[in-house]
Formats: sequence, structure tokens, C-alpha cells
Amino acid sequence: QVHLVESGGGLVQAGGSLRLSCAASGRTFSSYAMGWFRQAPGKEREFVAAISWSGGSTYYTDSVKGRFTISRDNAKNTVYLQMNSLKPEDTAVYYCATAHIRTVVVVAGLYDYWGQGTQVTVSS
Repeated sequence: QVHLVESGGGLVQAGGSLRLSCAASGRTFSSYAMGWFRQAPGKEREFVAAISWSGGSTYYTDSVKGRFTISRDNAKNTVYLQMNSLKPEDTAVYYCATAHIRTVVVVAGLYDYWGQGTQVTVSS
């Protein structure tokens, strides 16, 4: 059984930064792609960023390009999402997920395990 635990969410003012972490267990972490998704109140879950098994490839949704950075530390079984220049529209519950695929994955349906989420609130 794969277990993902997100942390690092909180309340921040617009323009501020947060770093989310997702600790994984139960799978050979370094062999599989990881991703971050978010869901705002009343909206569908949306893709934010993804990283390949080695960290050599990353992909971002347009709205976060240049502001967010996804990275991973395979020695610590952890994936990160550094979020800078936060905006009120970034407010959402952020979820990490793992896919049984090595390359970057942007489709939610291809991820097979999900964390419980961490709340990010950006005040204006």
C-alpha cells in the first residue's frame, strides 16, 4: 500500500511563498512520476505540476509557470512544490499523487495513489 502525506500548507499574503512537501512510502519512490494537483472550492481538481522519476523532466500548468517549482529528493522519498509570488487564485487544497509511470504525467486519471491534501490560502 502506498502512502502519501502532504505538509507545508497554510495562510499567506499575496506575493508570499510556501513550500509544500509530500512524503511517500510503500513504493519504490525513485522509480515513478509524481505530481501536484489542486482543488478550489466549487471547482474541479486541476493539474498543477509534474516531475519524472529522475527529476529530469518537469511540466507545469500555464498559470503557475515561472512562479512554482516542482522538485524531488529520491533519497528522502519526498517531492516538493515551491510556490512563489502567490496569488489569491492559488487558494485551494493541494494534493500530491504518484503514477505507475516513469515519465511526466499530467492526466489525473493516470495517477493511482493520492495524498489527503493540504490547504493553501492566499489572502489579498
